[in-house]
Amino acid sequence: MKNHEPTPLSVVVIAFDRISPFHLAVPCVVFGEAHPGCPELKFKVCAAAPGTLRTSTGFNITIDYGLAALRHADIVIVPSWRDPAEKPPAPLLKALTAAHSRGAKIVGLCLGAYVLAEAGLLDGLSATTHWAYATDFSKRYPQINLDANVLYVEENAIVTSAGTAAGIDCCLYLLRQQYGSEVANSVARRLVVPPYRQGGQAQYIEQPIPESQAHSRISDLFDWLRENLHAPHTVDSVAEHVNMSRRTFTRQFKQLTGTNFLSWLQAQRLTYVQRLLESTDASIEAVAERAGYGSPESLRLHFRRQFGLSPTEWRRQFRGE
Repeated sequence: MKNHEPTPLSVVVIAFDRISPFHLAVPCVVFGEAHPGCPELKFKVCAAAPGTLRTSTGFNITIDYGLAALRHADIVIVPSWRDPAEKPPAPLLKALTAAHSRGAKIVGLCLGAYVLAEAGLLDGLSATTHWAYATDFSKRYPQINLDANVLYVEENAIVTSAGTAAGIDCCLYLLRQQYGSEVANSVARRLVVPPYRQGGQAQYIEQPIPESQAHSRISDLFDWLRENLHAPHTVDSVAEHVNMSRRTFTRQFKQLTGTNFLSWLQAQRLTYVQRLLESTDASIEAVAERAGYGSPESLRLHFRRQFGLSPTEWRRQFRGE
């Protein structure tokens, strides 16, 4: 196996008048700043109308680049949109469509999904957006398969994310795709955010459980499980481990995480498998054993179902031959 240096990413973020500074800052801090261990990226912020733009919080920013910056971008990010009821400018929609047609990945963070929808890029595809706008989005774009219960989703080189902080998860996901888990985790540590959250994780938990002794036991359980992924686990066995009834454990785990225990465990195991494939030369058999899968066949089945690639193909994608 021969390793090679990844080609530097060219990332372009689109700003606009009355943009939220936070939404603009999310892709800027992940892709636009230098992080130890992260390859240098080609990064630009552009606008349909470059020059001085107002932000939603009362100060101005100056953008030097126009939409021509999209012509050579690998990733184009629309970090939000100022008003879902306002149609984006036609030149922007045309530039996004042209960029996608030549092979660029197009990303709509939060309400940026509205911009991608107006460009027709999401027709017939799966997408997500901020949960508070899910009903409006679905009514306006019935041709799009909206899933308001996830953090981010990708289909046909189009990526959309839920609101606010989920944009960070989405950007780390994009970084991970290109440079692997070690780089993405390093950037996440520097930003003091969780290193990786699966896109299918719930974006909004209606009733998180309060701080309590039971809460503390389940929180401690997360670390213990991550250290013991190789062992067999069932709902009954972990409920017993935290000294709870099955019913109480199931209810409180769902309240705390937004998902059920077996789905959470599966996501943790697959994340661990990804890291092993990217950072070690362990055989698929060894990876399956270390991650708690009963056999390599079981690992391959779950891995392909989640990521659309076999473990071997995933390793080649991130490490090269």
